[in-house]
Amino acid sequence: MPVEFELCPGRRIGGSNPCFIIAEIGQNHQGDIEIAKKLIRMAKDCGADCVKFQKSELEHRFTKRALERTYISPHSWGNTYGAHKRHLEFSHEQYRELQQFSREVGIFFTASGMDEMAMEFLHAIDVPFFKVASADTSNIPYLEKTAKKGRPMVISSGMQSMETMRCVYRTVKKHNSNFTILQCTSAYPLPTEHANLRIITEFQKEFPDIPIGYSGHEGGISVSVAAVALGAKVVERHVTLDKSWKGSDHAASLEPGELAALVREIRTVELALGSPVKQMLPCEASCHKK
Repeated sequence: MPVEFELCPGRRIGGSNPCFIIAEIGQNHQGDIEIAKKLIRMAKDCGADCVKFQKSELEHRFTKRALERTYISPHSWGNTYGAHKRHLEFSHEQYRELQQFSREVGIFFTASGMDEMAMEFLHAIDVPFFKVASADTSNIPYLEKTAKKGRPMVISSGMQSMETMRCVYRTVKKHNSNFTILQCTSAYPLPTEHANLRIITEFQKEFPDIPIGYSGHEGGISVSVAAVALGAKVVERHVTLDKSWKGSDHAASLEPGELAALVREIRTVELALGSPVKQMLPCEASCHKK
């Protein structure tokens, strides 16, 4: 099988195709749909290919006891974990509104289905691909049900071992050939020394028939740009309008100027990678003549 496939309509990843850049909005919208729309427009203006949210069906994902437990944190939006999560969770109708807004802006829209019911909802609204968050990557029954839907999949690998990722690969491959695995370390923000970009090349050896990508939570853009130089065909980064905002993901997110710089530098690196054929080039002719 070729190491490329169509992730979104008209947009292939892998091979010689440009790196696919996902702006992870997640829950950095603060529970405000107008902020969510500003983030979508910002991602488009900065040159990202896709925006991604996180969808949960809270009563299905969590037990009653978990939702009712006291939740005291500088990042809390409620006195209980349930109140906190409900504040940040958009309704089905709001998701459809954001999907339509993304369509009007001209950027692909998807979400991580954080539980099976959420995945079913995302399938119903026809997202172009499913994102599997690191926390769900070792959930084999979930992976099987998601893979059987037949949509392309982007699977993060945070907190997993190589043996687990081999199991993930085998599980998904039985039902769906169109998927990519992202090197990821689940720390927010991520210390640079734990990005472990060499795992990208190890994944390429382990899984030579699928594209490999990178999901980063580090500060700045250098590490993510380096991931592309190592062959990452998908790059996912959290985005925000203001890193100082309330919420645990903002500190690991890119503000507009950083996202624009990331896109620009990724495209520069892709251009610089050029050809693997070593020969004298036309641009060297004048030096050669001298």
